Amino acid sequence: MRLNLPYLSVTAALVVTALGITTYHLAEGDTHAAREQAASTEHDAETATTSSVPASAAAPSATAQSRPQLPTQLPGLGPKTLARVPADARQVVILTGTGKHSSTSQAVLWQRVDGGWRRGEVWAAHNGYKGRTDKHYVGDLHSPIGMFGLTDAGGRLADPGTKLPYHQSGAFSVGGTGFEGEPLAGSFDYVIALNYNRQPGTSPMDGTKPLGESRGGGIWIHVDHGGPTPACISLSKAHMKELLHALDPADHPVAVLGDAASLAR
Repeated sequence: MRLNLPYLSVTAALVVTALGITTYHLAEGDTHAAREQAASTEHDAETATTSSVPASAAAPSATAQSRPQLPTQLPGLGPKTLARVPADARQVVILTGTGKHSSTSQAVLWQRVDGGWRRGEVWAAHNGYKGRTDKHYVGDLHSPIGMFGLTDAGGRLADPGTKLPYHQSGAFSVGGTGFEGEPLAGSFDYVIALNYNRQPGTSPMDGTKPLGESRGGGIWIHVDHGGPTPACISLSKAHMKELLHALDPADHPVAVLGDAASLAR
């Protein structure tokens, strides 16, 4: 609708404008006043609208923390070592130390998730009394360097709830003292067999040695007794239970053993 009125008061102009009615013209003085009044009205409306919005809604939302980037390759492992890790392995226990002749290690369980590898806690461990070797022989007091499957578990105590096949037996009892005079009792309360010179899918107590007796065998991850071992790897009892709970045959777990320099090859 258009009004053929030559002049409108400021109040009338505002009313007409609010109703969407177009006029032909306003008087010059009223036009200027109407513009100032309209601008003031718009400012008041904006102020009222802004003040009615809660501060939390008006403020920009906090940017969500970006998800940490997971490594696509297992850290510390060189091409030769990585090539030995099975493509279907989604759990890898890396047991390593700084020196080839050291009897101490660190153990970390890595889990493949979302196309990368997620690191677990770092656990203190012991290994062979004389360190590590690329070619283990019975009685050499070294832990073997290499990649070994983790398919079977057992111990003197009852199954703590692992998904691995578990063989409980009193035959896992051990006595005497270790290299530093520490008692060995309880060392085999829980064990996980390393698939070194053994038949996978059998009890850790199985004595089959495909490579022959001279290459040793019976090398396990077991409960730490406070000192180095003849060739096994040992973790605290609490960490052994955590590892047994975590390992899942469906993830094809393996262990990688060696000093840092050897594993970086």
